Amino acid sequence: MSDTDFYATGADTSEGRVFTVTGQDWDAISQGLADAGDADERVVVNMGPQHPSTHGVLRLILELEGETVTEARCGIGYLHTGIEKNMEFRTWVQGTTFCTRMDYLSPFFNELTYCLGVERLLDIEDDIPEKAQVMRVLLSELNRISSHLVAIATGGMEIGALTVMTIGFRERELVLDLFELITGLRMNHAFIRPGGVAQDLPSGALDEIRDFVKLMKKRLPEYAALCNANPIFKARLDGVGVLDLAGCLALGVSGPVLRSTGYPWDLRKSEPYCGYEDYDFDVQTWDVPDAYGRFRIRLAEMHESLRIVEQCADRLAGLEGAPVMIGDKKIAWPSQLAIGSDGMGNSLDHIRHIMGESMEALIHHFKLVTEGFRVPAGQAYVPVESPRGELGAHVVSDGGTRPFRAHFRDPSFTNLQATSVMSEGGMVADVIVAIASLDPVMGGVDR
Repeated sequence: MSDTDFYATGADTSEGRVFTVTGQDWDAISQGLADAGDADERVVVNMGPQHPSTHGVLRLILELEGETVTEARCGIGYLHTGIEKNMEFRTWVQGTTFCTRMDYLSPFFNELTYCLGVERLLDIEDDIPEKAQVMRVLLSELNRISSHLVAIATGGMEIGALTVMTIGFRERELVLDLFELITGLRMNHAFIRPGGVAQDLPSGALDEIRDFVKLMKKRLPEYAALCNANPIFKARLDGVGVLDLAGCLALGVSGPVLRSTGYPWDLRKSEPYCGYEDYDFDVQTWDVPDAYGRFRIRLAEMHESLRIVEQCADRLAGLEGAPVMIGDKKIAWPSQLAIGSDGMGNSLDHIRHIMGESMEALIHHFKLVTEGFRVPAGQAYVPVESPRGELGAHVVSDGGTRPFRAHFRDPSFTNLQATSVMSEGGMVADVIVAIASLDPVMGGVDR
């Protein structure tokens, strides 16, 4: 293996010819090699960052012999947003509007791990209202379903199973409709805040949630009927992207990729948070750590998430009118807002209520929103089980109104290390399947 820097630019990338693959058939590449008389030599292929099968702006540098991958490297950073740095210049509450945009397919988990860290620093973990905790679990599990639907849908699309893609996105729209009903937004919600959640459930939300669960119980078996025993689908995924338990532990890989080895590691069971110990569900595992096993785990996890959502709906039915934000007015971000008649801003009645209490209340409201609350100096790390594995926020405070540092342990970033192990020695077409089975989201990788 040469010591060539594959991240270099132009002709420096390799001594030989470099081909950039932009989605055309492999025949076009191999014909180009044959025309140049290089048919027996190694070729370096840049797959991406605009390639349709790289789950966003991921660049793969592949060294090939024929159609066999001899070396695979990931090139990341094309979606860098500076979110972690930006959070140092905003209040603790405003931080949620930044971190929710990282892993944009599972925004609630980003918000949740950050807020749990802030609440640990504030020492208010035991003061969070029960209804807020149940709503957090509800939104997380709905988000897990929507994220897994995208993973299965895009994975199917990349191997030509277009029906899987269409029904996956069809079901995801139903989940996003619920998010819009509850939070007002389809994504980037900033709904989970330090101390609780932004608003109570709107009227009729529980009925909509129960209707969704009922419908999904009928539709999820469609995936099983389409894929589980489909010989073409199985042949494409079986034995591809294998990563055993020792490899997962060495690389810090978590989530469905780890559980496909048969190891039942799920933070909701092993290190419960938000009261997950009170819910009845099973950790899903598989006995073959390949792309097919990860597909089956995600399919089974959606059924488990529906079980948890049902339990949340039952509990919320008995918490009508209960608070969703901590009672401490020095921390509680103003919630229960009333929207103005134009659909924007606050209603005049709500403003009149704030201003009519007292001058001190108005000043306090103004300072809480503009300056924010102070968090005692210290650091905290509270991980959660996101759809892709262990997601944790390492939150550091110097005693001020802004985070001194907020760093996220994103599972997409960690799991992406497994690309080379899964791909090298396999066929170039199997690189796509291996990446899809990891389900990386580049917003979380680059941050």
